[in-house]
Amino acid sequence: MNNKEQFKRIINLLASAVIVTMFTLAFSEVWNNSYNEFMEDPFWKKGNILLVLIYAVLYVFVSSFFGAFHLGYYTELSLIGSQVIGTLSANTVTFVMISLIGRGRLSVRPMLALTAFEFCLLVLWVYVFSALFARLYPPRRMVVVYGNKNAVELIKKMGRRGDKYVICEAVSCEESYDEIIDRINEYDAVIINDIPHELRSELLKYCLDKSIRVYINPKISDIIIRGADDFNMFDTPLLLNRNSGLKFEQKLMKRILDLVLSVIGLVIALPFMLVTAIAIKAYDGGPVLYKQRRLTIDGRKFDVYKFRSMIVGAEKKSGAVLAKQNDSRITPVGKLIRKIRFDELPQLFNILMGDMSFVGPRPERPEIAEKYMQTMPEFKYRLKTKAGLTGYAQVMGKYNTTPYDKLKMDLMYIERQSLLLDMRIILMTIKTVFTPSATEGVKEDKKDKKEKKIKTEKKST
Repeated sequence: MNNKEQFKRIINLLASAVIVTMFTLAFSEVWNNSYNEFMEDPFWKKGNILLVLIYAVLYVFVSSFFGAFHLGYYTELSLIGSQVIGTLSANTVTFVMISLIGRGRLSVRPMLALTAFEFCLLVLWVYVFSALFARLYPPRRMVVVYGNKNAVELIKKMGRRGDKYVICEAVSCEESYDEIIDRINEYDAVIINDIPHELRSELLKYCLDKSIRVYINPKISDIIIRGADDFNMFDTPLLLNRNSGLKFEQKLMKRILDLVLSVIGLVIALPFMLVTAIAIKAYDGGPVLYKQRRLTIDGRKFDVYKFRSMIVGAEKKSGAVLAKQNDSRITPVGKLIRKIRFDELPQLFNILMGDMSFVGPRPERPEIAEKYMQTMPEFKYRLKTKAGLTGYAQVMGKYNTTPYDKLKMDLMYIERQSLLLDMRIILMTIKTVFTPSATEGVKEDKKDKKEKKIKTEKKST
């Protein structure tokens, strides 16, 4: 495995070169035979080459943002989704450019035919090269070293990717050091999950010495350290955590980006918002919008606006609770708009008013935030930056991701936030719209279900 691992990046690069070359040649054929020859002033050799190169760069640039070339990392369906978004984006921009060159007299049909052909190519490419990767790089056999907290949930999550990971054994950190090392030596990789600091340090050093791959479930302190800079003023290595958030010029650029994108977003979304409003009103005659008190930077409270997706008075009896998977309070219209994220569109007005940013931790309700802070005091760290319409936890997690894992992802963003990361998250948000699993509710645990069952039986008697 280790000998083949060093060639993995090269194989991925060669596979990516195959799809890029096929797309570039296909576009070149369409450009030369269906567009250039009908121009009043056709391009010559250098002009043709330049336009084809621009198309290739556009396709690679946009697709890379969505991880469309990460063979062996994402699932086949995820890769296809990323490739589709990259292809549609590149083809749309290119056709607009061609239309401007041709002064609007050129047909869209050749570009549509090219897009359909490329869809067939990308599906074939994904399945062929994913199968090749699976053959060259079979799933790693792994062992979990766990502490007091149960590692069952992490094992379940990784177990869903049987094409990449096979977790063969779990070892408690209470076992002797030699016993743990013996278990690690039998496998390709180790997962370290919530174990004492001293033992973790020793295991990390051992795995580094033996070139053993390690997956670490980070603590909050690890995430804070990841945001540190090297501080080389003295001859003793230091890490510097400024803990001051974005600089003034970064905040200014982020605010300008928010204003520009929210205005553009409102112009594009207005027809969809109108249809959504009519559908909500037509279903039960209740209010179209609803507002809730939420928290943003420094704990400041504001009213967040959303399209109503639940029945009127959904929380009169239950109070402030999170939506659950298959929640009976969600209306049929609400299920649809939540699935495609249209319920969030009114928050573009919150961004315009400055209460929210396009990217940041999702704003939480004061009541729920208070409950979280009782068991997770670090939850207040999310308030060190402005709340966002979308965020790292939204594009990487799901509705049913645990609050603690979402907190970790939010802190990862806060410690590494930048305009480039914001743009990447915004683009990744587009992909989550087409991913049904990203919109699941919070799963009820067995205790909740049992309590509900008892209450129902009591009512019936």
